[in-house]
Amino acid sequence: MAQKYPVPSPERFLALSTTSVGCGPGGGTPMIARVAVVDYRGQTIFCTHVLPTTTVTDYRATMTGIQASDLQPGRWPVAYSRAMPWNDVQQRVAQLLRDKIVVGHMLWQDLSVLGIPHPAVATRDVALYQPFRNALKANQALGLQTLMWHLMRRRVQETHVCALENARAALDLYRSHSEEWEANVARGQWPSFLPPSTFSRCYL
Repeated sequence: MAQKYPVPSPERFLALSTTSVGCGPGGGTPMIARVAVVDYRGQTIFCTHVLPTTTVTDYRATMTGIQASDLQPGRWPVAYSRAMPWNDVQQRVAQLLRDKIVVGHMLWQDLSVLGIPHPAVATRDVALYQPFRNALKANQALGLQTLMWHLMRRRVQETHVCALENARAALDLYRSHSEEWEANVARGQWPSFLPPSTFSRCYL
């Protein structure tokens, strides 16, 4: 009988996703506009829009659904629905992720716009998981929409990209293969491809 390896306790996991708008010439440089963190059961731990740190040149509204009005400072009594300063968001997310296993899709993009490095061994990136790519005969990272449809027959991002929906979707993909994934990790057989080398600063 094959040896079974325990999956770490649910309390050790958080799923992370961000949504970015564009800054700089042509809006080509990503800048965080929204972040979502959920627990292992998909319950929201933290979710907020983020105040821009420089001029937004492309809200990418068709894709993100984000408007200029979403990125305004909070005013009572609707502060909960308004944007928070980037420094406060970075500090809060860094505290939440400390000593956690972080699940996500293309996590290097999220960690990059947050400016938060995380131990590579404590990440579970569904975009890099080799069995998912093998199942779809892909030689590169696939979009979350593609993974969810082909592997779970579930549609996501039908209207726009939502950080909260993406965090939950990535978590569901991970949970669908968590036992196999963690068994490989426990055996010292890392089951994922490496993230892009240009984002090595995002990992410890």
